[in-house]
Amino acid sequence: MGAAMRGIQAGNALSAFGLGFTVPYLYVYVAQVRDLGAGTAGAVLAVFAMAALVVLPFTGRVIDRRGPLPVLVGGAVLASVGALAMGLSGGVPAAVLSATLLGAGTAVIQPALATMIVWCSSPTTRTRAFATQFFLANLGLGVGGLIGGQLVDESRPGSFTLLFSIEAVMFLVLAGIALTVRLPRPDALAGVVPQGVIADGRRGGGIRVLLGHRAMLQLCVLGFVLFFACYGQFESGLAAYGTEAAGIDPSTLGIALAANTAVIVIAQFVVLRLVERRRRSRVIAAVGLIWALAWVIAGYAGLGHGSRMMATVAFISTYALFGLGEAMLSPTVAPLVADLAPAPMVGRYNSAFALVKQLALAVGPAVGGPMGAALHGPYIVTFVLFSLGITVLALRLGRQLTPVQDQPSLAPASRVVVRHQPETATALAPTN
Repeated sequence: MGAAMRGIQAGNALSAFGLGFTVPYLYVYVAQVRDLGAGTAGAVLAVFAMAALVVLPFTGRVIDRRGPLPVLVGGAVLASVGALAMGLSGGVPAAVLSATLLGAGTAVIQPALATMIVWCSSPTTRTRAFATQFFLANLGLGVGGLIGGQLVDESRPGSFTLLFSIEAVMFLVLAGIALTVRLPRPDALAGVVPQGVIADGRRGGGIRVLLGHRAMLQLCVLGFVLFFACYGQFESGLAAYGTEAAGIDPSTLGIALAANTAVIVIAQFVVLRLVERRRRSRVIAAVGLIWALAWVIAGYAGLGHGSRMMATVAFISTYALFGLGEAMLSPTVAPLVADLAPAPMVGRYNSAFALVKQLALAVGPAVGGPMGAALHGPYIVTFVLFSLGITVLALRLGRQLTPVQDQPSLAPASRVVVRHQPETATALAPTN
């Protein structure tokens, strides 16, 4: 790992650490500590998500034209201001404005960081780089959440102000570290378009290139299902199902989430050694089967009429199996987005996939929450089918990928982002 990559990964870990201080407590802070009510807290969380949906469509083009560094620094500063303002918010307008700044800032950081990792890695090292990013992000979130839990006191608003202040400082640390990183850029491939992409040099052609790339479109559909069926259910539908159908104590939800994080942290590099020389499409297909099993076990927890202890163990096991699947996805999906992207469009591809993720995270709770609370059997059946759908979509995607895209270990060591294929590739106009 070079100096640039070490800096990127350190900044990623510290910003995740800062997020861990506040993310689990944002609803409680707005609704109870600031006494603004559940409705306002829901609106703040919605604004946080909507801000990301608004800025992401424009983020990719800025990254590709100006580079990821200014976008990352700008996003980190914006998020820092939003975090500090949230810690001082005493009314509805201030809380909503703070959530807007914080949501927009954290949203643009994601594709900027991903693009920096792409620029500092090769197809053969990218798998490990993204796995390390995911590992450090989860470790940072977990440690931040644990420490934050020891500091918060609902009777003292100042304790929450401290948490948000720490988060704000961590974002500034991320910006400071990023400014010390010297980024190599693969300018030699600035005009290469991968196989299956339609080049269009007219204004707005960048979007047409992406929409004309069948493999990327299939990956976006697959990504939506992945995030909808897993992350979109963690703190909404699955939590509601666990408490309503399985009779799980609310405190057990924290243990289940801790089990999820623990599996990711413990298994990440063991899993990496197992998957990095295998076809990505088949690894993702295996994740679908693992998650289908997780949903079946969740079904037993709520519908199996076992003891409360068995239901609790089954519910925690569900989250642990989700963690295993996540550890398998981190070295496959994000690097695949980068390897599919034409060199001058890496930022737009990363931003497009981040947008798909945000949409899934917005739709997932809206659909899964009511189902998990009231329609217990249909809820489990629905998400078992969605998980099996992941397997089908992954195998179909594999047929659209080149051998090297599906299995990067087949490629010789190189710093090339996209391999040129003279018989099918065409030049991308510089105005795009």
